[in-house]
Amino acid sequence: MDLVLFDLDNTLLAGDSDFEWAQFLITKGVLDREVYEARNQAFYDQYKAGTLDIFEFLDFQLKPLARHSRAQLDAWHREFLDTRIRPMMTPQSQALVKEHLESGAIVAIVTATNSFVTGPIARAFGIPHLVATIPAQESGAFTGKPRGTPAFKAGKIERVEAWLESLGLCWESFDKSSFYSDSHNDLPLMKKVNNPVAVDPDDTLRAHASAQGWPVISLRGA
Repeated sequence: MDLVLFDLDNTLLAGDSDFEWAQFLITKGVLDREVYEARNQAFYDQYKAGTLDIFEFLDFQLKPLARHSRAQLDAWHREFLDTRIRPMMTPQSQALVKEHLESGAIVAIVTATNSFVTGPIARAFGIPHLVATIPAQESGAFTGKPRGTPAFKAGKIERVEAWLESLGLCWESFDKSSFYSDSHNDLPLMKKVNNPVAVDPDDTLRAHASAQGWPVISLRGA
């Protein structure tokens, strides 16, 4: 049995769902453009630079969830999925997911982006498992805070191991474990699996992959 893990943003998706969700809320008038657009870009730039404070970012990203009903949020997300996300689901990424699912592997998305944003995206890909940052809830409403360890950098390892344990599994249950990612932020988990694959990688990850002899692929283009 194989384990196949996918990062989501800029890996399976030709874009970033976290960034696009905030931009979508800005265009809907839910978030004030003057206040939120510059901060959203700044956090995205910090992520790419490897300097992001995940808790500061989650405070920014999860607060809007606490201000609206779940029914309203779900309605916005359906529009977001159709207008922003599906165009970023490339044929290459969908074919790769299908290939691994049909092989009988256990397949999961492992993403720092919160599970409210990413749950419907995982379902759109047909991926049965999601390991994501969890937005806390009370009585069915979001609190605006995360619950547990964010699935970010080394936190992805902790969250994957807890998920595997919930299935009665561990790393040693698999002959082959793969993780596909674009980002140097994911180096801790990429070093944990025995088949790391760099996907349209940033410069830091590309250099590391080259030095280690890791495969480098693209899921973009025609």
